[in-house]
Amino acid sequence: MDIVDRFAAAFEGSDAAHGQTTIGQQRRNGKTEAKSFIVKQPLTKELIAQHINGEKGVGSIPINDKNMCKFGVLDIDKYPIDHAEIAKKCKQLKIPFVVCRSKSGGAHLYLFTKEWIRAVDMRDCLTEFSAVLGFSGCEIFPKQDQILADRGDVGNFINLPYFDSENTVRYAFDDKGEELELIDFLKVIEKKRTTLDALNALKFETKSDEFDGLIPCIKNLVLMGIPQGMRNNAMFHTGVFLRKKYPDDWKKKLESWNQKICKPPMPADEVVTLQKSIEKDKYGYKCKEEPMSSYCNRDQCRTMEHGVGGSAAAPSMGGLTILKSDPRLYFLDVNGQRLELSTEQLQMPLQFQRACMEQIDFMPPTMKPADWQQLVNNLMSTATAIEVPKELTTTGQFEELLEIYCTSRIRARAPEELRLGKPWTENDLTFFTMKGLQEFLRSRNFVQLNRPQIQERLKILNNGGDCNTYYKLKDDKTGRWQNVRVWFVPEFDDNEVHIPKKEIENDIPF
Repeated sequence: MDIVDRFAAAFEGSDAAHGQTTIGQQRRNGKTEAKSFIVKQPLTKELIAQHINGEKGVGSIPINDKNMCKFGVLDIDKYPIDHAEIAKKCKQLKIPFVVCRSKSGGAHLYLFTKEWIRAVDMRDCLTEFSAVLGFSGCEIFPKQDQILADRGDVGNFINLPYFDSENTVRYAFDDKGEELELIDFLKVIEKKRTTLDALNALKFETKSDEFDGLIPCIKNLVLMGIPQGMRNNAMFHTGVFLRKKYPDDWKKKLESWNQKICKPPMPADEVVTLQKSIEKDKYGYKCKEEPMSSYCNRDQCRTMEHGVGGSAAAPSMGGLTILKSDPRLYFLDVNGQRLELSTEQLQMPLQFQRACMEQIDFMPPTMKPADWQQLVNNLMSTATAIEVPKELTTTGQFEELLEIYCTSRIRARAPEELRLGKPWTENDLTFFTMKGLQEFLRSRNFVQLNRPQIQERLKILNNGGDCNTYYKLKDDKTGRWQNVRVWFVPEFDDNEVHIPKKEIENDIPF
């Protein structure tokens, strides 16, 4: 296999679509404009060759229409970031990640399997690994356990590494933190490919039985060490846990654990201050504060005896995909499940809540309108668009009906029939009255466009030029000539099928 074949095999995913990102100009605020969209065509070897050669950047969608995948990714956007340190941590924990630099300078941690596995299993593993490494809440690909393939959904793509491989900034690191050439990157992938059984066998346990039953964030902090400058927060959080688990002697436990898990330990007077604060009933876990939030595994914590339980926390949401049809359709990940939404359901918190209850058997808490608006704006700012055939847009439907109107059997046999609402064709143009066209559209239940909107679309069909004029017609009653305003478009090809009379007679259905 050559490099392109090996690269394609590594990032095998959806065979229905792939992703592309176009990079625009850098704005005054320092941000670079980018547009991400999905192309409903397979990710071919030709496209991958163009990616490697720096001609066109592409992305792969890990999940296929059977909700299976062969690779998964953690997309880490925390800055500054030490890629070499992450690679060393992965080796220490025996997690077979391949660490790459992303195009924005963050990190993509790739996990490759030998066989297709369920997306839900891949996501479970990646969720646990992200918490252990201290990157809880980072984006996970595949972003959903299941996609709604029968409704046009294809999932979300991840930009691939080694764009313009000879001059790339999206390179991988080995376990020692050294940069890898493309050929060596592919060798590492083939070496680190793993199985679901091997991933499930990975256990991240503390060495002492004293730490059994820890909630995930505290266990991960014990494993990886409390980050410098965060002892106070971490030990307060730990004290809340100890008070729940050891109500009678939690203070002694906190003093003991301070000596064992803090390097160096907190001073005794600071521990006493923490104990006094924790004694107040109003205090609870500091889940949203660092370092706990980075080491959190919320789903697992909720199932544990001294975890956060069934708290009414906001669901995890992301991976918004916009199907650019008319009307628009949205697909959103909610706690790993895929939700189909209309514009109104995405706009209104109560409508969103109802959609969750009907589609995924989950009732999320409602948010304040201002908070919901900010959340949706954030989702839309990073949304992926799926372009649709023109026939699924209002303009496409209009043009389709216009062609039927202009070429069907209702066509006028003389210009005077324009008054009857029939189209008349001469000199490569088809003329009609606005009233006649609108009556035809209404007969086909098409009422999405008003007169000014219809005119704008007629202008487009005339290459932006004039689309209306006056036609001189004789009034049958008065015999006078009158100027009648008509609209026009270039003549359509006559696609009407003419069936010979003999063929019709031989096709009697009874």
